[in-house]
Amino acid sequence: ETFEIVVHHAKNCTNRMFKNVYRNMPTETANLVGELFADASLYVLGSEINIDDIVNEFFDSLFPVVYSHLIYPGFPQLSEESRECLRIARNDMKAFGNFPKIIMTSMSKSLLAVRVFLQALNLGIEVINTTDHSKFGKDCGRALLKMWYCSHCQGLLKVKPCLGYCLNVMHGCMANMVEIHHHWREYIRSLEELANGMYGAYDMENVLLRLHLLIKNAVSVAQKNRARLFSVICGYSLKRYNRSAYYPEDLYIDQKGVKVSYTEHEETFSSRRKEFIINLRMYSNFYIGLPDQICRSDLTHHNNSECWNGQEIVPR
Repeated sequence: ETFEIVVHHAKNCTNRMFKNVYRNMPTETANLVGELFADASLYVLGSEINIDDIVNEFFDSLFPVVYSHLIYPGFPQLSEESRECLRIARNDMKAFGNFPKIIMTSMSKSLLAVRVFLQALNLGIEVINTTDHSKFGKDCGRALLKMWYCSHCQGLLKVKPCLGYCLNVMHGCMANMVEIHHHWREYIRSLEELANGMYGAYDMENVLLRLHLLIKNAVSVAQKNRARLFSVICGYSLKRYNRSAYYPEDLYIDQKGVKVSYTEHEETFSSRRKEFIINLRMYSNFYIGLPDQICRSDLTHHNNSECWNGQEIVPR
């Protein structure tokens, strides 16, 4: 849910950027922006989509819009053939400078980190579900039967097992939990390391919520290179440009962007992740501590003066 909120905010920021800066383009860019973030979400959720393809598709589709509105505003309405021509020419001409590659790199790193993190969470859920259906052996079944019900045969219906007796029985029944315990602690440690590494270039929230700045700067590069791009009129003439040409996009970077803010009731993905890890760490001894949790419940008498030790009533 928090991930979806971040994507929603990032998409809105990008749409607002086009609306505020390029007022005549939003109707054509809204669908492109929506597809970009929808594909990013699908990738995080496990879809076999390539981030480079997602970004390339976005800028390929964006270039005809930028060309007709910013490069050559008086250009006749683009035909499908002309649009396809511009889409193909975009990469050859480096119309947006190096920003598509910068975005590919930042999105690949950050979204892969989230994808792996979510996959790890799903793995943990599978482990928990598997152990939830663990079956006890016959020896354990007999020991449990003796502990809970043999006292009834002597007419002792209200007496419950002694704490020490219960712990011995449950430790025997759950001996396999010791092995699970080691794997569980290692899982939590690995998950914590993964979460701690999700900052900077690997922080999906940081990357997506600033994506509109990079896209804005990419469009600025196309505007600054208007004279060079102007001569490319697909459908009339097409010149091929050297891919290694130098375009100093650093000169055009504008760090001012759409302000990103959360409402008070919304939590950041980073804060939710940290909260989750802190809470999960509290359960690092969950499996090895199960016997103690079970026996210290209402199943045993650890507050009364007498209890059942498997043979007779004894002082607690």
